[in-house]
Amino acid sequence: MKKRSFFHTGRRMHVLPADWTSLVAVVLLLGLKHGFDADHLAAIDGLTRMTRRAQARHARYCGALFSLGHGLVVMLIALLVGSASARFSTPAWLEQSGAWISIFFLTLLGGLNLRAVLTAPPQAVVAPVGLRGRLAGRWLAAPGPGLVLAVGALFAVSFDTVSQVALFAAAAAHFGGPADALELGLVFLLGMLVTDGVNGLWVARLIARSDALARVASRVMGLAVGGVSLLVAAVGASRLAAPAFAAWTEGRELTLGAAVVAAVLASFGLGEALTRRRARLERVPRGNTT
Repeated sequence: MKKRSFFHTGRRMHVLPADWTSLVAVVLLLGLKHGFDADHLAAIDGLTRMTRRAQARHARYCGALFSLGHGLVVMLIALLVGSASARFSTPAWLEQSGAWISIFFLTLLGGLNLRAVLTAPPQAVVAPVGLRGRLAGRWLAAPGPGLVLAVGALFAVSFDTVSQVALFAAAAAHFGGPADALELGLVFLLGMLVTDGVNGLWVARLIARSDALARVASRVMGLAVGGVSLLVAAVGASRLAAPAFAAWTEGRELTLGAAVVAAVLASFGLGEALTRRRARLERVPRGNTT
């Protein structure tokens, strides 16, 4: 029977493969899964929409930039844990602080997009400029690459992220130390970059097409992206407030992520259908009832 190593990360005991090749494969899968978390997808959708409407060149790369910021923190944690010890206890304060960071940014992004829809002139395509100047000026309404990286990095300051990284970094210590831990951190980043990067590209493409479909589609997409961000923030707050709800959502992260993707795709489909229906009605001559 293949030997397996056990590492403690604060709350529970995890099991990881004892051979290097299998360990790398597991860490890659963890990165792919982590990038599919609902809070990642909702944040990337909101950031992509804001930058896309501001005509920023990096809009399509918001997913990759978010993931890189997140991954830099992951690699730093992996290096620190790999240098320190094979046993590492994740600080308890990260559980709530990391969750509230995600909730804050998701609520902010959701509010920006919803306000943009509600305040846009009737004949205009929705441009998310809500709260400009009230909170932090133009950089918030049209976040630059550095801000997207920073938001991704802040999302990494969470119990789940740190505990996962500590787990595989501690495992790497048995193979050689900090360099191996850093290598696993890079593998985790690559997995996350695939999921988040593809999501950013996909959403940017949908938004660009929906804008071309004009006013109706842009409003539906804006409502969907804003609503999804607020919904995911509400789920995070509910997990903090109700332990029973937190236990129920345990292990359902992929389902929540799939729901975010489905909601954005459905909103585009609805916007496109409504726009085409409106175009057909406008082509019918006035007075023609047939």
